[in-house]
Amino acid sequence: MALQQAWEWERWKVMGQHAFFAIVLALSMSGALAGADMTTGAALSRIGPGVGLALWYVYWIALRGGADRPPLPYLVGALAGWAVMAVVDPAFLPVAVAVLSPYWLRRPWWSAGGVLVLGAAWSLKSFATHGSVDVRELTGCVLGTAVAVTITCYVATLDHESHKRQRLLDELTATQAERAAAERQAGTLAERQRLAREVHDTLTQGFASIAMLLDAVGEDLPPDSPAARRVGQAMRTARDNLVESRRLVHALRPAPLDRTHLADAVRELTTRLTEETGIEACTVVTGRPVALPPATEGELLRVVQEALTNARRHARPVSVSVTLSYLGDVLAIDVQDDGTGFAPAARHTGIGLITMRERIAALDGTFAVESTPGEGTTIAVTVPLPVDSPASEAPAAVSGTERLAPVS
Repeated sequence: MALQQAWEWERWKVMGQHAFFAIVLALSMSGALAGADMTTGAALSRIGPGVGLALWYVYWIALRGGADRPPLPYLVGALAGWAVMAVVDPAFLPVAVAVLSPYWLRRPWWSAGGVLVLGAAWSLKSFATHGSVDVRELTGCVLGTAVAVTITCYVATLDHESHKRQRLLDELTATQAERAAAERQAGTLAERQRLAREVHDTLTQGFASIAMLLDAVGEDLPPDSPAARRVGQAMRTARDNLVESRRLVHALRPAPLDRTHLADAVRELTTRLTEETGIEACTVVTGRPVALPPATEGELLRVVQEALTNARRHARPVSVSVTLSYLGDVLAIDVQDDGTGFAPAARHTGIGLITMRERIAALDGTFAVESTPGEGTTIAVTVPLPVDSPASEAPAAVSGTERLAPVS
């Protein structure tokens, strides 16, 4: 609604300006042609410049859209044409008001000064013509000048208030959009947390109970019996699914970010990887950490989680390193392992890599995988950092290296 009103105001403003120019030019030309002894040559000497000025206005203002920002060539050409017309017939003096009409809204005080100069020139012309001051003509000149200046200032004031109101409406719209985005984000986080709780309270607890029951059954069976082997297989399946459900819970609700920053959350991931698997894990942070939006840090943490999970499940590495490099305008994250590796061109891309790539693409970042069979894998991620972002105040997020010894 507000945009529609602003558009209507601009449309009527431009139409009014064009109409004013046409009316002033037509009236001035009528006054110049009103002489009883007007010859054909004299009439053409008045009609020709008037038509030329009208075409000049149409080309620069109406067709080229100069109503908002009148170009300098228009002003130079229009004033030159008006000067010729005023020399031919002083009745064309008021045309200067029409010439200045495109500048009323953009240069109101300058235009008002031009109108005052025109009024003074009109009065001097009257004095030079009659040798004395004609009170009626002087009064009409003063009143006409005052009306023109008043209209100029009034229209400029309306335009200024209209633009001010439009700026306020734009700010209000932007604020509402930010609030709606924040509410959507809050709703999304709340829903993810609810799903995380549901998965934890149902699937995770169920898999844990199944694993405990199978473990108890396995103790009652002969170690080498077929039943014991089937129970062992079922137990491994239950534990694998328990790990997957826990990973899903962490992916839905990255709890480390509820209380810390990205660098510390990544350190917790490598710490947990070492404690659970014995893989030597390390986290390296270079540069000065920058606080990112919570949603961005959550997405990056999930990418690191997925990369560490892939290394844990498929690469069988001895060591894994995660490097966070704050490079001024970008954050580079490298997850490197010395595992089995693979040939990216020959291997079917898994859902994990696709998901990571989609998350980084949503952050306007870059994602790359470098791997060679037998030589490990490196996942390289870069995302832009916010301009003029404050440095993170987390005491643990400092430049340097933290190596975590394997836990047996």
